[in-house]
Amino acid sequence: MLDTVLAVIPARNEEGTIAEVVSFLWNKGIRRVRVVDNGSTDGTAEAAWEAGAEVILEPRAGYGQACWTGTRHLTEDVRWILFCDADGSDDLDAIPDYLAAAQTHDFVLGNRMATPEGRAVMSPAQRFGNWLAPALLRVIFGQRFDDLGPMRLIRRETYEALEMRDRGFGWTVEMQARACQLAVATKEIPVRYFKRRAGVSKISGNLRGTVLAGSIILATLGRFFLARFGMFLALLPMLAGAALMTPHGDFSVHGNVPIFLAGFALAGVGYLAASGYRWTWNHLAVSALLVRVLAFPMEPGSDTWRYLWEGMIQWQGFNPYLIAPESPLLDHLNVAWRAKINHPEMSAGYPPLTLLIFAALSAISTSVWFLKSILVASDLAVCALLARRFGADRAAWYALSPLVVYCYAGGAHFDSLLILPIVLAWIAWDNQRPLRACAWLGAAIGIKYVAAPLLAFVLWSLLRAGKPRTAVLGALLGMLPVSLALAWFWLRDGIHPIAPSEMMASARSAEFLPRIVGWLEPRTVWMNRIFVAPFAIVALILMLRRQRFAKFAEDLFLSLLAISPAVHAW
Repeated sequence: MLDTVLAVIPARNEEGTIAEVVSFLWNKGIRRVRVVDNGSTDGTAEAAWEAGAEVILEPRAGYGQACWTGTRHLTEDVRWILFCDADGSDDLDAIPDYLAAAQTHDFVLGNRMATPEGRAVMSPAQRFGNWLAPALLRVIFGQRFDDLGPMRLIRRETYEALEMRDRGFGWTVEMQARACQLAVATKEIPVRYFKRRAGVSKISGNLRGTVLAGSIILATLGRFFLARFGMFLALLPMLAGAALMTPHGDFSVHGNVPIFLAGFALAGVGYLAASGYRWTWNHLAVSALLVRVLAFPMEPGSDTWRYLWEGMIQWQGFNPYLIAPESPLLDHLNVAWRAKINHPEMSAGYPPLTLLIFAALSAISTSVWFLKSILVASDLAVCALLARRFGADRAAWYALSPLVVYCYAGGAHFDSLLILPIVLAWIAWDNQRPLRACAWLGAAIGIKYVAAPLLAFVLWSLLRAGKPRTAVLGALLGMLPVSLALAWFWLRDGIHPIAPSEMMASARSAEFLPRIVGWLEPRTVWMNRIFVAPFAIVALILMLRRQRFAKFAEDLFLSLLAISPAVHAW
């Protein structure tokens, strides 16, 4: 095994000891010795070379920098890396013990605190630091270390997996912290420790060096603490923001909006902070559920009452496309929340499949809490699909978004029922299951017509790929949900509500370019149809230029957000 070990020795102004350390390693059978001269102003490099070491010059100062440089450009036969100091303080007689432990472990460290000789030589500052840092490692990772000793043996593949970043005095503690993160098989063995043979220590030799090294080590541990627990610290403002928003979600109450926006901003700060951390699936699931539970009691948006109303009146024999909520014919259904319905003077504006879903839910319960629970369940299903497909880190951008949490758990907007089949279609398309993607997109179109261009993109992609038969079958599957829902209303009432007139023709709720056009020409304010052609042109251009479903969908919805008079940011 000795012939597979490379000894890496960072050295700076160690002319008086380096030759002895190199010779000792040679006598122990380690013939690959690489000394990294870290900006010495004495004869360190010459002494190391004369003793038989390979010498590499690294003018950039830093203990970690020298160690990192010493592990570059290794030959294939190097399987183990031994780090040790150049000052003669390490117990090189313990090398056989290191090699023995390496038979069953990938990372072997010397524990100076386990021997009387080691404890006796260390300064009070060193003993304190070698108590504090391992104690913090135990708190952060639950793994016990007793020392941050510089002499350590590590398997090459393990070292490369650690992806070391520190270039200063935090190198040793970072190596141990990363080993904890990756669950590396690690063992500490008792070793002696000696006073340096010559020269002055860069750390314990003066107060400034001790304070500097200590602060760097603590900063390194702080970084790992934030990486492990920072997501939960970031979760606190998200939870606080949700708690502040929830009692002030009714925008019709004077004074609620500023407080709501303050809560939203607070949640946004936590969201941005949390998005930079590595999320596990379990942590993301718990966090996503917590913020939604806090937002759940919020007063829902005015759209929600229309969902309940249009589902309920279908069971009373009324067609929502033919009768507006404020119609006197419905006065006998004067439920307590009827006055909360938005645009009560207009009949339904949702696609027929959506109205059938409202009716199905109303058959079970007309409680707003039941409806909310369905929408949140759909939203959480999207979170789970994204986490499974793209990993928890990327899914966190959606799952913890304050906008998403407000819209579905708080405001109870039914777009979560639209997002779910779109995501299922996206995954099916990426998995090369085009017919399944078309079926899911058909369901999405039945819920909201804005998904229609996504189906067109899939069909066009199939035609470009020379699969006309699959494209035809996909078109039939995509049209099936809307066709069946339309047939239901046509058979029942003899109408064909593919484009319900009042709400879609004139109602506006989230406009950008239409608002600007309205300022320039007020007569366009109630003419939503004039924006159909510009959007169709943009959609066609995107369809011809985009190759990936996700990119097309992203650009499509951004265009729709800008051009449409009634498509919300979520």
